[in-house]
Amino acid sequence: MRRKVPQPSPDNSTPSQGPELSGTNLERAGDHNQRVTLHAIRVNGPVTRKELAAMTGLTGAAIANITNRLLKERLVLQAGRLRGARGQPATKLVINPDSCFSIGLNVDRDHVTLVVLDFVGRVRARASREIAFAKPATVRTFLQRSIGRMLETAGIARERLVGIGVAFPDDLTRTHLPDQPEDYAVWASVRIDDLIRDVLGIPVFVENDAAAAAIGEMQFGSGQRYRSFFYLLVTAAIGGGLVADGSYFRGANGRSGEIGWLHSRTASGEETQLQRIVSLSALYARLAAIGIRVASPRGLLRLAPDGQEIVDRWIHESTEALVGSFVAINCLINPEAILIGGRLPATLVDQLARSLNQRMAGFASQVPAIAPVARAATSDDAPAVGAAILPLSDRFLPTRFAILKPT
Repeated sequence: MRRKVPQPSPDNSTPSQGPELSGTNLERAGDHNQRVTLHAIRVNGPVTRKELAAMTGLTGAAIANITNRLLKERLVLQAGRLRGARGQPATKLVINPDSCFSIGLNVDRDHVTLVVLDFVGRVRARASREIAFAKPATVRTFLQRSIGRMLETAGIARERLVGIGVAFPDDLTRTHLPDQPEDYAVWASVRIDDLIRDVLGIPVFVENDAAAAAIGEMQFGSGQRYRSFFYLLVTAAIGGGLVADGSYFRGANGRSGEIGWLHSRTASGEETQLQRIVSLSALYARLAAIGIRVASPRGLLRLAPDGQEIVDRWIHESTEALVGSFVAINCLINPEAILIGGRLPATLVDQLARSLNQRMAGFASQVPAIAPVARAATSDDAPAVGAAILPLSDRFLPTRFAILKPT
């Protein structure tokens, strides 16, 4: 059958007919099948070829060809044999964690964090620096000075790196936080990928920090349990990311999940952006107002009773500020869960999640469904870990569009 080509409209423009899709050739289909098989081994391994065929829907012959290629390339390893059935014992396959590595860099208003990730998503090395409103030159110097030492300590050769992913907040200079200096606006004229590209000479991928955290959770965290969830990232500001049916959803302009820009009311009734209430910078500002300076999130766990009272009050007011948005998320998106991650210490995330679950329970009779609120599995370094996944995803992991030719 010949493909029907849309005819120009009277104004000489081509009418929109939805996403432009095209078929694929055998080479791209083969690449996609290999990605799917590799992903199935990563999620379910140790696994046999027969089990892989059942999971992927591919033929036994196709699985044999793909797994032989993966073994030859050392992307997977044999992990013993499955005994007990008739015939020859079946070989079990697992991901080779040392086959390749990637780097994740998270740049935020209060810190810079660097991680080296192996192929199974395990952090092999980490460096972090608490620094307020780091300028471009500071970020570049931190990367240059840290990466060599990290690779040497972890015993990783540079040629095993497939890329570096950067988690970088959108609107970094538009969102003004307490104590933000005027010269921080320099980021408006600097591209982070251009800033660091020559440091290692490997591909650079840049992603919004909340999106990176949600992608990391999808690939190596609760995404193995939930196919649809909303991720709330609590850092110096707040952001959000949406995973729907096992894929990250970006929206028309790549700005889905921007929960921090929504408005709510403070305890005094003042209307303001959510990120001015529910964020580490907002909590730090409250503590500073009574003379308590916190140097890092861990300091929130060592507060005297007067400081702990401020934190408890912030948890309550954050709950009240978020509840309207969470009701809307449940009604509009219907996720399986709302996951909270970021730099807020785990005990405080759990406290906030409990408070939100109690508050949301009051809406159970008013809305169709209420998703549980829980701490994300990849919480602390979620943006950096998610960023490190980007090079691995580009090279090895399946996507919805992997078998579509670029048009």
